[in-house]
Amino acid sequence: MTTSRSAGAPIDLAATPIHLGLGATAEVLPPFDGTTEWYGRYSADTSADGPEGRLVSWHTFDAPWDSWEMHPHGHELVVCVNGTATLVQELPDGATHTVTLSPGEAAVNPPGVWHTMDVVGSAAALFVTAGSGTEHRPR
Repeated sequence: MTTSRSAGAPIDLAATPIHLGLGATAEVLPPFDGTTEWYGRYSADTSADGPEGRLVSWHTFDAPWDSWEMHPHGHELVVCVNGTATLVQELPDGATHTVTLSPGEAAVNPPGVWHTMDVVGSAAALFVTAGSGTEHRPR
């Protein structure tokens, strides 16, 4: 799934995520299209890294997410880069926890915690995700 890049060339994370793998590797991935097929190829191509692999991506949102997601095998780091975003976490006891992030602030989604995001206006965030086994459900 890796794409070729010349050394030192800039990488647009919003278009082409990076996989951090075993042995301290960093692989530029094919352009992100947001489909479940893309995630399926990513999972298959990086499965040898197991839960230690990390997907690094950048997303800009202009509306609240319409789904929840959960990463069962590892933590996810969420860094707000632009705007304001409210991370909503559904804790194992059923309680909901929210944290509002401004540029430069971060939060962590623990393994197994369902989460979604609300934005007013527009916001951008950098995600470092333990993507193995990620699940989604409607909001």
